[in-house]
Amino acid sequence: MLEYAGAGDGARLMMLVHHDDAKREYAYGAESKIGTFSDALIAEAKKKGWIVISMKNDWKQIFSPAKQ
Repeated sequence: MLEYAGAGDGARLMMLVHHDDAKREYAYGAESKIGTFSDALIAEAKKKGWIVISMKNDWKQIFSPAKQ
């Protein structure tokens, strides 16, 4: 899908959301059993200029605050 989007003309966005915050959500890494985000995928993203968003480092909030 990212390659398809990148092949078009005009403005486009190629990004991956890296679920790497085990404390606030889940961490899907190369060794994860519930999902994977391999080191090879990160390397390919860097090579092709895709944006990798880290939930741990780039998101201030993951879920909406609980109502009180």
